[in-house]
Amino acid sequence: MGMFNSRHECKVDPKGRLALPAKLKAAIPDVTGGSLYLRFGDDGCLALYPEQEFKKLYNKINGLSDRDPIHRRIKRSFFDGLVDVELDSAGRFLIPKNFLAYAGIDKEAYVNGVGSYIEIWSPEKYEKNMILDQAELTALMDQHLS
Repeated sequence: MGMFNSRHECKVDPKGRLALPAKLKAAIPDVTGGSLYLRFGDDGCLALYPEQEFKKLYNKINGLSDRDPIHRRIKRSFFDGLVDVELDSAGRFLIPKNFLAYAGIDKEAYVNGVGSYIEIWSPEKYEKNMILDQAELTALMDQHLS
């Protein structure tokens, strides 16, 4: 599988469709058949997964105990904020209205590759969730990757 990286500024059309940038679309494995999984992501973004990456997360969530009340809440909430989407011939997919509302996305979106999946952000939320100072990023990487 290809790696997803870089930020792309994209438009969301009035129907709620977003066209994936060619670079990100090209990194999606052909085995997905155009099927992807969109979920409510962390920090107010949307997370878009190709099938093989989603299955890793799914297996962890589905493996939680149905007998544990916290596990049930996690599973219930996870699956409530999840939808499968398909790319059309133009590389677009429909973002449901409740997902657009959750992420605060209107007409503009930042589509950001983060390794094994893609995040979709409102520009305002994206800026608040980035480390803009490279010295700070270096220090944090030294602290957390060493």
